[in-house]
Order: sequence, then structure tokens, then C-alpha cells
Amino acid sequence: MLIFDSYPNSCYNQIKNKCSEVIKMSKAFSNLLKYIDKLPHTQKEQIYQWVKRYVDPVSSAGGRLINEMRETRFKNGFECPHCASEHVVRFGKNNGRQRYRCKSCRKTFSDTTNTFLYRTRKGNEWITFVECMLKGYSLRKSAEIVGVTWVTLFYWRHKLLNALKQMDFEHFDGIVEIDETYFLYSQKGQRGITNRKPRKRGGKSKHRGISHEQVCVLVARDRTKATVTKVACMGRIVKPKVESIIGSKLSKENVIVTDAWRAYKSFAKARGLEHYRIKSDSGKHVIKGLYHIQNVNSFHSRLKKWIERFKGVASKYLDNYLAWFLFVDSRSNESTKQHIKEFLLASFMYEMTDTYDSIRLSKFTV
Repeated sequence: MLIFDSYPNSCYNQIKNKCSEVIKMSKAFSNLLKYIDKLPHTQKEQIYQWVKRYVDPVSSAGGRLINEMRETRFKNGFECPHCASEHVVRFGKNNGRQRYRCKSCRKTFSDTTNTFLYRTRKGNEWITFVECMLKGYSLRKSAEIVGVTWVTLFYWRHKLLNALKQMDFEHFDGIVEIDETYFLYSQKGQRGITNRKPRKRGGKSKHRGISHEQVCVLVARDRTKATVTKVACMGRIVKPKVESIIGSKLSKENVIVTDAWRAYKSFAKARGLEHYRIKSDSGKHVIKGLYHIQNVNSFHSRLKKWIERFKGVASKYLDNYLAWFLFVDSRSNESTKQHIKEFLLASFMYEMTDTYDSIRLSKFTV
């Protein structure tokens, strides 16, 4: 009371009333936190996403990201996505988005034409969905958080990954470890399978060892962690597949290290590459203290463990998941926020013209 003696009674009453309001609000907030704490995890995540949008409005965050995507995509100047001409002019706006017109082919386009964001009005939800992807949430859980159906999110996932898998690099550096791993051929999600009886989830091949029921994934990785991982063929790896997947990235300066499979030996001989073969039956896993395939085998182990979360992946989408894992694995030390930004920017850089039907009706080919 003494601290207010110098104030008029009206000021004192106002301060007293404000303090009472603050105390009431504090109690209400405390009760709200207790209520939120009792909610299921999915509802907590929904509240978190809402608060994040309120504190840092996604309209501005999404707008900033799209602007950054545009600057990255057109860093060398505007270019028509239809004919690659640089004779482009502004051509009004549609739903608040700037449109452009090409003077050469006369077609119009926007910043997002031929990208995964083309014709979408849910740019903000894409950011939330990518965050769910990187946190490892299932499609159904993500659908509850994002506010769209899980079927829509399935197509969003593959539109993103179809673009992301186009990321590439020019060549390997120094020692390159090469080895393959195998996944059981899967037609998950396909109806009317006629060539065999449907397998239960987690089923096994009819044949022992490596057979043509298994999808071969080739992995090549140098000591700077530059990595290629792609579906190669059905069954054992063969020389032409090794050549087609990694041949353009190797030079005479590279040294390759593989297991003892004959396809690698014939490939190295044809290319004139220095080649070290690790023969597992000899019990020797390192040659000259330097040449081994432990890095690529460790990559296999992490890949297999990561892909288990999906409880089976249709083989026709396997390349997409390989690209997803490669992105996440190479950035394991970064924050989720930085992950989201890089994931979206990387996907936005590549042309993506697939539709829901083209994704759904795609076939497995090797």
C-alpha cells in the first residue's frame, strides 16, 4: 500500500484492477496449459502449429519462402518454363500471384509453374506437411495436423519426392565404395494382382538367397559422402546397370572398392579403374588400412532401419524413398527448421509436371 501513497485514489484503483485482471489471466492460462497437457499428442501438435502461425504468421512465412524459391529458381534471370526463352514480361496477377508471359511462345506462367506448388492454394500447409515428413509422422497423423486428407498428402509426398530425386552431382572424388542391397519386390496398394498370391505385410520370397523377386539397389559413396543410391534391377547386379548408374561420375583418378561380385570386376576392367575387392570369406575387411566398404555398408544399415517405418514400400516408389532418405541422412546435424527450408528449396529447383493420375498409375520399371 505504501508504494501507492503518492498516487491519487483513482490511479491506485486502476492499478489494483489491472493487477487483479493479470492474476485472473495467469490462473486461466495455467488451467489452459494443464488442459493442453492432457490432450493426445496429435491435438497438441495441432495447437502448436496454430500458435506458430499466430506468432509468426504463415502467410508471411509462406510468402517469404515462395519469394526465396523464386529468387533461387530464377537466379540467372527469368526464363520461360515452356521454351526456355528469356524474353519474358509481367502479365498481371491471378489470385494475388504474379503471372508472366513469354514473348517467344506466347504462353503464360507463374513462379510455381512446373513445380510441386503449381496450382496449389495451400502453400502454407505444404510447409507444415514437410515438417511432419521430417519428423517421421505417418500420413494419417500428418493429415490430422495439416487439415487435409491422408490421400492428398500421399500425392503431395510423391510430387515432392519426384522433384527431389532429380538432385545430382557431377563426379566422385578419390576412393569410391560400391555395394548393393536388396528389397523384396512389393506391389503394395495395387489391386487385382494376378501373377502371384498377395503377400502379407513383411512376407518372404519363395526363393532362398538373392532371386528375381528382389529389387537390387546400388549404392556408391565416396569419402566426402557424395552418394548415389538408385534402383538398378531385379536380382543380381550386372555390369551394364553399374555403368548406366555411376559410369558418368567416375574417372581414371578414382579408385573403386567393392565386394567380390564379378560384375564389379568386369566393370572396373572395362573402364581401366584401379579396383580393390573385399572377399568376405577371407575374413579380411580392410586392404592396406584404407580400402574397405564399411561406409557404404553402414549406409545400407541406416537405410533399412529408416525404411521400416513405412511397413512396406511399393517398389515403383522405391527411388523416391531413396532420394528422401539420402536428403535426410546427409543433413542429420541440421535443425528441423533448416531441414524444411532446404527440402522445399531443393524440390522447387527441379521440374515436376506429374499429376495425381500419373503418380497413381505409374509402373515399376528397371
